Amino acid sequence: MSADAAAPDATELRKRIDTTKAHPARVYDVFLGGKDNYPADREAAAMALSANPRGYLTVRHNRDFMRRAVTLAANDGVRQFLDVGTGLPTQQNVHQIAQRVAPESRVVYVDNDPVVLVHAQALLTSGPEGRTDYIEADLREPDRILAAARRTLDFDRPAALVLAAVTHFIEDETAYPVVQRLVDVLAPGSFLVLSNVSSDLNPEQVGSITKGFKERGFAMVRRSYAQMERFVTDNGLELLEPGIVPVHRWRPERVVDLPEARDPDPEFVAGLDELDRTRYQDINDVTDADVSVYGLVARKN
Repeated sequence: MSADAAAPDATELRKRIDTTKAHPARVYDVFLGGKDNYPADREAAAMALSANPRGYLTVRHNRDFMRRAVTLAANDGVRQFLDVGTGLPTQQNVHQIAQRVAPESRVVYVDNDPVVLVHAQALLTSGPEGRTDYIEADLREPDRILAAARRTLDFDRPAALVLAAVTHFIEDETAYPVVQRLVDVLAPGSFLVLSNVSSDLNPEQVGSITKGFKERGFAMVRRSYAQMERFVTDNGLELLEPGIVPVHRWRPERVVDLPEARDPDPEFVAGLDELDRTRYQDINDVTDADVSVYGLVARKN
């Protein structure tokens, strides 16, 4: 579906959505202050919050890591972005970030969740100088992704491949070949932006959370520093500073990442439940004990 295509049949798509089970994109949406989630998603998010009461900082710092990385690539001259595992539209989507730097930027979004597809029109709001496209596909289908992405992107020119918090949903025997296939087609000067739940950072808390998610129907593959490094070394990429680090330590900036977090009314916030209060919290007091996701940015030379 491209920006020029008709909107999908939302009625048919909603028939494919199972609201009785938590879905990772919708659990993520809970912590980003979104409204496209259901009781099962909120219950899974509450479980994660009970295991790590400041774990919402992982989600929000992962999203802000993506913002900083996309901005870096755009400032370096990249005008094409392939975002796989897009998730639900939020405050700052890739095309908004990239087109803020360069209005002519082209962005292709990829996701296999019908909930995301229902809301995909929000991702197709490119400025007149640029372009956006949406592909319904799974990360495990790299050839399908690339074939469809060529409608919008020219792989003879540099592009940024964004894999933010998506590779941890596929096992090693699939993840490494898939990333290699996608990176192989990228031109020199391209970037890989990747984040993944860690097995090194706060392992006890993360283990409890991933166990709870698995019981609710979706498994997550935690990866160590060495396993993250393979995404770089297997593809002959140049790892950019500061290397493979917890996402809040990748070229950090002081930010207000959600509008709700800017000067909230303390009395109003106090009246909310614990889960809803998280989106009004400042993320700048983060510590290493709060974050459980590694991030990296690498360049293809």
